[in-house]
Amino acid sequence: MQIKYFPDTDTLLVRFNDKQIVETRDIDENVNIDLDESGGFVNMTVEHAKRRTDVTSFSFQHVVGDVH
Repeated sequence: MQIKYFPDTDTLLVRFNDKQIVETRDIDENVNIDLDESGGFVNMTVEHAKRRTDVTSFSFQHVVGDVH
């Protein structure tokens, strides 16, 4: 998984995997989801990311244990 922010276009790209994209769906006018052949997420693109997210703060936590 990769997360990239492009300040020149204020675009946030979240790449979940490297599978081939077969479909792009508009969630709204500024958010797109790219899907693979089985309907799984490949990418999410957020335009105007500073207004829609907190791109200046990012954290990752891997929680070990049973998740129900």
